[in-house]
Amino acid sequence: MIHDVIVIGGGVAGFSAATALAEAGARVLVLEARPGLGGRATAFTDPETGERVDNGQHILMGCYIETLALLARIGTSDRVRWQAGLALTMIDGRGHESVLKLPPMASPLHLLAGVLAWDALSWRERLSILRVGAALGGGAPHRPAAGSSRAADAGVSGETVRAWLTRHGQAPRLCELFWEPLALAALNQSIDQAAASYFVTVLAQMFGPDPSAASLVMPAVPLDELYAEPARRWLQDRGHQVRVNAPAKVEVVDERVTGVRVRGEHIAAPVVISTVPWHALGGLFDPAPAALAATIADASALGSLPIVTVNLWFDRPVMHEALIGLPARAFQWVFDRRAIVGGASSHLSLISSGAESIVSMTNDELIATALADVRAALPAARAAVLRKGLAVREKRSTFSLAPDAPRRPQAETAIAGFLLAGDWIDTGLPATIESAAVSGHRAATLVVD
Repeated sequence: MIHDVIVIGGGVAGFSAATALAEAGARVLVLEARPGLGGRATAFTDPETGERVDNGQHILMGCYIETLALLARIGTSDRVRWQAGLALTMIDGRGHESVLKLPPMASPLHLLAGVLAWDALSWRERLSILRVGAALGGGAPHRPAAGSSRAADAGVSGETVRAWLTRHGQAPRLCELFWEPLALAALNQSIDQAAASYFVTVLAQMFGPDPSAASLVMPAVPLDELYAEPARRWLQDRGHQVRVNAPAKVEVVDERVTGVRVRGEHIAAPVVISTVPWHALGGLFDPAPAALAATIADASALGSLPIVTVNLWFDRPVMHEALIGLPARAFQWVFDRRAIVGGASSHLSLISSGAESIVSMTNDELIATALADVRAALPAARAAVLRKGLAVREKRSTFSLAPDAPRRPQAETAIAGFLLAGDWIDTGLPATIESAAVSGHRAATLVVD
């Protein structure tokens, strides 16, 4: 079969590109090196329980325009559950429970009103939100342009998130309960390290003109059933190919792509889209073209950051909400999988973003730390019996967003016919599912335009 485009990588970016190209009439081949699809957003079968377990709990947002477009294209929009507006239950280190709820008002008034009504804060602490509200008052487009990560706000160049929050007079307790957990979830990096420009972009999207942009959108099925397997079926039903266990090497002649080689088999195509992570780009070539030396060097120099997920199964329900924030703890968020995807078992999933300080712990230590955080926050968990614990580490889950991090590349490269996609290219967003979807759609647009 003759292919118009080969897409390397069967994750969000790869399937966003492949399905958009197929919809536009191109003949597409998707190659995935691993046995399963989904990349860094996938699921596996737990051998003890037989349950499908995500490799990390992911949340979508109402502002994830490109991700939701992918789900609509492949027919899985009904596999997510929308929260009506943003409502977050938070349990602080002292065990005090409170709810931050944004009313159905125009942005950023809904953020201001929600924080001003939040009883977890003193009035002085609540009023500090007004200064950030003024900074976000103009809103922002839903689809940031390439390069906008560096220019989301002309006043934040080289500034960390912590410095930006301090400059805007945010009360320490408001930072502890809201801004820090939100920044860690969005950026997977300490607010003392991550560039403020990315956080400003996230805030402008979440708290932009559409109040529903801040709504939480929860996958109601395991991640591979949300998009990866449906995308594979969608493509194959239309005559396209998706191959796993297919590690590819890109072939280049005279600075132009000629196709790829998979285990000695040459597959010709005039266009190849790479969606591999930043740390794997150089491995696509043997040898690497001189024209890509600077791009590969920058990609290799990007720091990698871990996320740790601990799954806990109890003998009884211990939580009745889908999501609770645990600020100032090792694990910042706890999800009730029973409330999200259904089932009879009491299965909690705890997430530690920016997890450098705990990623080297043993599995038993991670499970004990997560259990301690749950029992400190949830009284019902103290009497419950832990039936099983499972720790999952993604040591290179995301890339560094430090102000001095190497430049992220554009989709087009110096090699004719070779394009880049993936959450790490310059989408203007941090390493999110939405960034991956944006990048895939952007690469597809460059091919068909």
